Amino acid sequence: MKGMTVIVKKVTEIMCGFIFLFGIYIILHGHLTPGGGFAGGAVIAGSFILLILAFGSEFLALKKEESGSSILESGAVLVFLILAAIGMLIGGAGIFFVNFLPKGTIGSLISAGLIPFYNIAVGMEVAAALLTIFLALLIYKDEVLK
Repeated sequence: MKGMTVIVKKVTEIMCGFIFLFGIYIILHGHLTPGGGFAGGAVIAGSFILLILAFGSEFLALKKEESGSSILESGAVLVFLILAAIGMLIGGAGIFFVNFLPKGTIGSLISAGLIPFYNIAVGMEVAAALLTIFLALLIYKDEVLK
């Protein structure tokens, strides 16, 4: 897949950074506004998918395996579980997901204890999983067409 026209590539270059930042915004403000890790991760994955569609599969030097996104996906799940286990160890009472950080002021960005960290881990996992699925479909299509 060679990519699309010059106009599509230029618009993609301009928009992908904004789309990526919007995904990060959705993840970081997920405890204050609608959104969170899943929605932000889907937006971030969409920005990478847009790059691949506009510039072609050769743009990101895609290999015949999607190991990079799979490693990020597994790492995000591991971070999520480590945060939950630390809460169990520090929080006492043997309860998983105990919040051990101060809650802060209601309505501010730092106001939810561990929830923003969980949102970041979920966002990374969702972005990597959706990108892995897209890459698997792209690689399968390339193999079928050969």
